[in-house]
Amino acid sequence: MSPTAGARLVQRQLGVMLRSKVAGDDAPDRAQRIWGAQGERWFTPEDPVWRVHADASMFPAGVTSLLLQMLHPMAMAGVAGHSGYKSDPWGRLQRTSHYLATTTFGTIEHAEEAIAMVRSIHERVRGKDHLGRPYRADDPHLLMWVHAAEIDSFLRGYQTFGDTPLTDDEADVYVAQAGIPAGRLGVIDPPTSVAELRAVLASYRPELETSPAAREAARFLLLDPPLPFYARPGYGTLASGGVSLLPGWAREMLGIPLPGVVSTLVARPLGHLGTAAVRWGMAGLAERRPSDTPPDTPSGSPQTPDEPDELVGAQAAS
Repeated sequence: MSPTAGARLVQRQLGVMLRSKVAGDDAPDRAQRIWGAQGERWFTPEDPVWRVHADASMFPAGVTSLLLQMLHPMAMAGVAGHSGYKSDPWGRLQRTSHYLATTTFGTIEHAEEAIAMVRSIHERVRGKDHLGRPYRADDPHLLMWVHAAEIDSFLRGYQTFGDTPLTDDEADVYVAQAGIPAGRLGVIDPPTSVAELRAVLASYRPELETSPAAREAARFLLLDPPLPFYARPGYGTLASGGVSLLPGWAREMLGIPLPGVVSTLVARPLGHLGTAAVRWGMAGLAERRPSDTPPDTPSGSPQTPDEPDELVGAQAAS
């Protein structure tokens, strides 16, 4: 085997492994439903929300989103009590990945179906947090926090680790576009600009606290991920990048000992390294979308779909 062929084999194996973890073993079948369906879509490949959610920067940004969301005690209580994040972490990741891919890249019909399914689940999720305060997953106030923390993390990730950062105007469009499915899910008046998004996040600061469940989840996510030891160094680069994207106050609340200078000089470069590895691995899959042109195929030449991937970056964050 030539060095080039060997490198391509490693690249493809990495891509298949990543796809299996994030989207499941049936990812090609799910992908065909998303990409192969005919019908109107909310977004196109030129839209900022498509570009952000399809990028490998979603991997570290997904870690950021989870860490930030868990600082709301009621959101964390819902995750700890109903999500099965410890018993079935990859299943939860794959379900969220599929939801995000469907609502971003799928037809409006399929997106609405996915939203209706999640709404029906939210209606049944309720309980009390560690201090006995009641919560329900379909509470618009709680949904707003989850949405704002998620898209702020995704945007930070893309602007930091993406190949071509969005302009200020494009970033505002991203926030507005991400609010379209969120509004149908139950978020009332989602933010439509970066300024509005940051104002929403700031308004929740008095409600945030580090609950015992949040500390336990952070340890699980950062120190004891459900991965074999050989895969943990690679995951560590992505987790480091995700932690580097957190606001300093959030790292302090979670007790993550990462001073700003260490974040800038160590964690962030590790995030760039991990994201580049993900991007390289996913590029090794023959064809991620039916509309993609493989690197060795001249534009306009006939193409044979080969295991279309559900997505590159859209992954668990909520």
